[in-house]
Amino acid sequence: MDAFEIRGGQPLRGETRVYGAKNAALPILAATVMTEETCVIEDVPDLEDVKVMMDILRTLGAKVERVEDAVIVHPKDIRSANVPPDLMRRMRSSIFLMGPLLARFGEVRVSKPGGCVIGQRPIDYHLRGMRALGASIEEKHGFVRCTSHRLFGNEIILDFPSVGATENLIMAATLADGETVIENAAREPEILDLANFLNKCGANIEGAGDDTVRIQGVHHLHGATHRIIPDRIVAGTILLAAAATRGKVTLTGAEPAHLTALLSKLREGGVRVSTDHDIITVECLKPWRAVDVRTSPYPGFPTDLQAPFMAALTTAVGTSVIRESVFEARFKHVNELTRMGADVSVDLQTAVVRGVAQLSGASVEATDLRGGAALVIAGLMADGTTRVEGLQHIDRGYQQLDVYLRDLGAAIVRVSS
Repeated sequence: MDAFEIRGGQPLRGETRVYGAKNAALPILAATVMTEETCVIEDVPDLEDVKVMMDILRTLGAKVERVEDAVIVHPKDIRSANVPPDLMRRMRSSIFLMGPLLARFGEVRVSKPGGCVIGQRPIDYHLRGMRALGASIEEKHGFVRCTSHRLFGNEIILDFPSVGATENLIMAATLADGETVIENAAREPEILDLANFLNKCGANIEGAGDDTVRIQGVHHLHGATHRIIPDRIVAGTILLAAAATRGKVTLTGAEPAHLTALLSKLREGGVRVSTDHDIITVECLKPWRAVDVRTSPYPGFPTDLQAPFMAALTTAVGTSVIRESVFEARFKHVNELTRMGADVSVDLQTAVVRGVAQLSGASVEATDLRGGAALVIAGLMADGTTRVEGLQHIDRGYQQLDVYLRDLGAAIVRVSS
């Protein structure tokens, strides 16, 4: 297994571009199965999760190729609506194929999805919504089978603004008869990006990005070319790493409006932040001040940045309180941070971070994607050398993170055990 070896104490400095968002690319790639025509998706990151989605599409019968940063999908020859269980278990986002395949073929069979173990992420919202659109659901032996001769528009009120359920239901409703209205929909930018792609393909979707989404069903979608939005979580991770190491980094190709909650907290902690169109610059010349954070659905503070933010707060002046309100098991990185000298205590969904003068290098292991990013940031801050194992988690969401950071001056290398 590979590991990162990081020699801490090097401030990150320089300029780099933000690549496309994994969380936008995956549902958009899933949506390509709804047409028989070629789709070109540009600025797709080269990540393990993306590779799994491409493999699933190929297994279903599509021809899929990568040309530089674009993924080209030829979905005409898709004949199967059975998602391979071994691939499904490798990536939770494969559940996105439920809505598109059901809409195109009238049936779909998937296994319960896998992914990071960060708490309960039931697919009940997905299934309840599919039933509302007229699907019959059968759950047996770890598989879910959805069938429907024809989907019909309906009003769906989500108990929680689930991103995955909102996206899945938008895709299913796109080819349903009549109008579908989704209330209490998730508002993440990736949902708007999905709707923009589908509208390019001939869909009729309004309100994506707000809490009420209206979809007028159409009978046919055509191919399209679409460039996905920049990855706000990768952008936030790099900004946090720059500020935590008391450096100065400029991100280009970013979208400041997608990171309002994070940028506000950085400023509250004493970090200099400037924005201009698609450019974000952070600079930190002195220790942070303690900052309290509560995660919540967009536009609140993103749960995916909770762990990286905690790492940056471990050397802040004072005591910070972090409340995780989205996933109940998202503090698994805390034990590893304490191995590096952090002073963090957890009580249920609340973590109290008491700032220390310095972290020290240690051997630690990532157990999930964003927790792994937190350990990398801690290693960049620490005195001495840190070894971060469990890179299979980090590789799911960060494209060549060691190269990305090394270009900004970090002393980080990838080594094989």
